[in-house]
Amino acid sequence: MSLSPVSALPNVRVLGRHLPGQEPLTLFYTASGLECRFTGSELWLELAADYELFEPWISVELNGAWISRFPVNRGQSEICLFRGMTPGPAKHVRVLKDVQAMRDDPRHLLQITGLRHEGGAFVPLPAPRLRLEFVGDSITSGEGAIGAVEEQDWIPAFFSAENHYGRMTADALGAEYRIVSQSGWGVCTGWDNDPRHAIPPLYRQVCGAADGPRNEALGAGRPYDFSGWPADAVIVNLGTNDANALRNPPWRDPADGSLHPCPGLQELERRAAEFLETLRACNPGALLVWAYGMLGSGAQDGGVQQALESAVARYCAASGDARARFLLLPDTAPGTFGARSHPGAASHRRAAETLTAFLRRELAVKD
Repeated sequence: MSLSPVSALPNVRVLGRHLPGQEPLTLFYTASGLECRFTGSELWLELAADYELFEPWISVELNGAWISRFPVNRGQSEICLFRGMTPGPAKHVRVLKDVQAMRDDPRHLLQITGLRHEGGAFVPLPAPRLRLEFVGDSITSGEGAIGAVEEQDWIPAFFSAENHYGRMTADALGAEYRIVSQSGWGVCTGWDNDPRHAIPPLYRQVCGAADGPRNEALGAGRPYDFSGWPADAVIVNLGTNDANALRNPPWRDPADGSLHPCPGLQELERRAAEFLETLRACNPGALLVWAYGMLGSGAQDGGVQQALESAVARYCAASGDARARFLLLPDTAPGTFGARSHPGAASHRRAAETLTAFLRRELAVKD
């Protein structure tokens, strides 16, 4: 069987933020991976992986069905995507990385070294109707979207790119999508008031959330080429950890002992409006949507929802931009939680239904 690097297969679509032409192909964020249509009877995926604390997991879809999910062992692996199938008809395969970039494990690595195949052809995929980018925290990393409700361990097994509002929304709209997310991070700080854990400063990089010299050598810190993948909509789902920060004591910097109290609602509003300016500069043609509320809103969040709505209004008034919106998503109801007190698959589905209907209307997407 022939082994082809992904860059040698023009009909294979690379998913997620990446460096074009890089071999092996490094998968950084949640839902990065590849998809293709292959007419042969079997297809294999070759991977390289490493980790110290948090192993990478992947999911495999075949003709729209989720057929397998597993952790990837350290070193080189050869994975059967399908075999023994009827040659001739094109089989649609999608491989998604289930876990986020692991900031606290610089050895965390997942790469696609190639596809092994024979007796068939890679045929073109339908062009996506839209390109959607999702920016967020643990909800957008799919934390808790798989696993029993009682699970509280913070481990990669309980992250899912499948039971995910981004995937569901994109699939419903015939869209390609990319994700930028980190669990526990926010607009201003992380859930514990750690000011290092803010998403906006890393947004312009390929994957600023991936730490360590190897990730740096692989290009994680390089500027991301927004013109190479112009988004039709950027959906920001941030603010939940800023709400958590309001309820937590100041964070103490272990390096110098300095205390960092919660920035507060006025600073949240200011920085959210500033982030919208960044998003517009990077995505001049996109609809900007600030979506919020899957883990509490209104009276439950200490005023964060109002601050975010005010930030959108403030940005629009100052810039004259008429293509920025605030969207309240359904809260996670009893019976729809997943692991780690996070939204489960049913909650992600409700959010996706709300977001899909909103984007259909705002982007004039026809059925």
